[in-house]
Amino acid sequence: MYTYDFGDDWEHVIVVEKVLPPDPAGHYPLCVDGKLQGPPEDCGGVPGYYNLMEALRDPTHKEHEDMLDWVGGELDPDAFTVDDVNRRLAPIQRWWAKTSKRP
Repeated sequence: MYTYDFGDDWEHVIVVEKVLPPDPAGHYPLCVDGKLQGPPEDCGGVPGYYNLMEALRDPTHKEHEDMLDWVGGELDPDAFTVDDVNRRLAPIQRWWAKTSKRP
C-alpha cells in the first residue's frame, strides 16, 4: 500500500508479483506494467476527483476551463505508460546506481 498526497489520503496498491535476481546491467527500480493514471495532487480526495472529472468531460460545465488550466490540459484517467513511469523513476535509478557501487 502506498499513500499519496497525505491531505487527500489516496491509497494505491502496488503489487510485487515476482522478485528476480538483479541484472547487473539493469536499472532499478523499474516498472514493467501497470494500469490507470493516479489522481492529481490536491484535487480534494475522491469527491474532488469526481468533480474534477465531471468538469473536464463537460465543456459546458462552469468550471471546465479553470479545471483544464489547473491540470495543465487534458486528463485521461485510463492513461498509463510504462515509459512515463520509468522516466519519473530515472532520478532514483541514477541514485541507486551510484549507491549500490559503494564498497
